[in-house]
Amino acid sequence: MIIRFGYVSTAISLWEASPSRTLTFTRYSKMTEDERMDKLKSLTYQNLLSTERMVHYNIAHEIALYRFSSSIAPLATHPEVLWDFVSPFADKWQEIGRLVKAKGLRTSFHPNQFTLFTSPRPEVSDNAVIDMEYHYRMLEAMGLENEGVINIHIGGAYGNKEETIVRFHENLRKLPLHIKNRMTLENDDKTYNGDETLSVCQKEDVPLVFDYHHHMANLGTMALEELLPAGFATWDRIGIRPKIHISSPKSEKMYRAHADHVDPEFIKPLISVLRGIGQDVDFMIEAKRKDQAALALVEDLSKIRGVKRIGGATLEWK
Repeated sequence: MIIRFGYVSTAISLWEASPSRTLTFTRYSKMTEDERMDKLKSLTYQNLLSTERMVHYNIAHEIALYRFSSSIAPLATHPEVLWDFVSPFADKWQEIGRLVKAKGLRTSFHPNQFTLFTSPRPEVSDNAVIDMEYHYRMLEAMGLENEGVINIHIGGAYGNKEETIVRFHENLRKLPLHIKNRMTLENDDKTYNGDETLSVCQKEDVPLVFDYHHHMANLGTMALEELLPAGFATWDRIGIRPKIHISSPKSEKMYRAHADHVDPEFIKPLISVLRGIGQDVDFMIEAKRKDQAALALVEDLSKIRGVKRIGGATLEWK
């Protein structure tokens, strides 16, 4: 069994490399037309340069997984802005994509918690479509629209899970099929557990991104030995190895909060089940220390008898 490791958005080991420099609409509103566009372009270009630095960092450290920041282009989905964030930087977007492809990196996006298809308010799902189109357009700009994925949660329950799930399926029809084909769904830590999310994934033919920390905070009825293989099967359509989100609780009192690093003891039961299944998987580390946490976990797990480090951020279990 082989597990590859990656991290989210920002390599904190790099100096001044945030890919998420932003601009509030309030500040934007106080600028002249020229100032607005100059600022948007300047921030986006800086974010793209940081993203490119992150990709080079990942290549140097043999980190195969990377989640792009959703905030590369400030105010790109704001209804009063909606500017062209691709054409002015076409070469840079394409260069990042070429690097990703050349080195075989696995990339993704994860829109924020407001990208919902469960709300009873039509404008919320309309905005979710806009946000998904924005993320797909970034993949497209990099030439990764047939490789990357866009991961979201089902959303809230609004007092009635059964009715809300029906509404989710109805609202999801608003999403263009080519974007839905690159979508994944993740179980969450409060509302929709692994069982429920798997059921939705199977109905919509969407891959399940299994979050182990969320699973432990919000248990369903299915045993991991049953849930994981069924979830892995949802990846068959797009031909990518299954991905699991990994983090560990900050404390017993703050169980749902992510710790700075991942406690190897917390995830050992998961790894034991994975070994029994014999499935190669990818681990996306969501700990606060990001790249440092991912590499530290690789180091910790590589010390286990029978585990061989076969790359900077890749382990093999014999």
